[in-house]
Amino acid sequence: MAPSATTTTTETAARTKSPELTAYGAYKVYPQYLPTWDPEQKYPPLEPFEHYEHGKDADTSFKDLLPEGTQVTDLTPSIGTEVRGVQLSSLSNAGKDQLARFVAERKVVAFRNQDFQELPIQDALDYAGYFGRHHIHPASGSPKGYPEVHLVHRSEGDESHKTFFESQTSSVAWHSDVSYEEQPPGTTFLYILDKPETGGDTLFVDAVEAYNRLSPQFQERLHGLKATHSGVEQANASIARGSIKRREPVISTHPIVRTHPATGQKGIYVNEQFTRSIVGLKNQESEMLLRFLYNHLAYGADFQARVKWEEGTVVVWDNRVTQHSAIVDWKTGQRRHLARLTPQAERPFETPFAGPAENDKGVAAA
Repeated sequence: MAPSATTTTTETAARTKSPELTAYGAYKVYPQYLPTWDPEQKYPPLEPFEHYEHGKDADTSFKDLLPEGTQVTDLTPSIGTEVRGVQLSSLSNAGKDQLARFVAERKVVAFRNQDFQELPIQDALDYAGYFGRHHIHPASGSPKGYPEVHLVHRSEGDESHKTFFESQTSSVAWHSDVSYEEQPPGTTFLYILDKPETGGDTLFVDAVEAYNRLSPQFQERLHGLKATHSGVEQANASIARGSIKRREPVISTHPIVRTHPATGQKGIYVNEQFTRSIVGLKNQESEMLLRFLYNHLAYGADFQARVKWEEGTVVVWDNRVTQHSAIVDWKTGQRRHLARLTPQAERPFETPFAGPAENDKGVAAA
């Protein structure tokens, strides 16, 4: 964990939005969130831990999370909600329990006009730590002294997208964060620090509804199958570009159909970024089935949501039942800067196939 932090002069200036000239050569609103990569940071393999799922304790009237007067707008029928009039940092533990459950049900929720970016970094970490043990990313940039914070940062002068689009037709890359870990993330927080005037949205897909759309016969066939998820390629790419490797990469095996511990809903749990093969199938068989599932998720615009960023937005999603992708579509000369807090959850598990209406029950897993 990061050392205990008090409010520093820099943090105070950032919270009042006093610009400060940095090594990046432009005025930054939150300099304490600029990314650093420390090659001396080395961590041992992650130890297993007992995750407690607070969503199972939630009052599903959501009265502590969404009191009277809160503006709640669903983005689509199955996935995505926008909330105004609630301050996440002021929630009681009962409200946090309801947050975990509400996000599990709606998959991704955009809370507007929040103060996360104004808090001391340690306060934000303490808040998110209620939902699970913090994950330290093996390769990404982080604020100095806070390796638990994963930073998404593209500066004004970054032109790497030009090279990217010389070989790629789209920036969409669906994934569930660090699914290669034995205990991947659950309730996840991403908050905006700076953004382009337009563009830089984030796409989300509902893995539960993707599962629901399959025929019962196909659903049943997926049950019992497991797939490998690898962090090796990500680590190698980090080293190849001269960056860091905080921890040796891992390969884990997870069920293709994952059950959510609070809702009991089942979703497809494979993603093109980190899933490599299906255990027990020949290469061609594995590739065929995975390609079908990847395409099913990627082309399912009728169970996807697009979140547009506004100043003060905190997006909370459940990594167990969604995938997401950033969209790189804004003009050079504008920054996109976000911070992610990534509590880990339980080891993925599945419950037995129970028929075509099993996800309609919405009951917690045993």
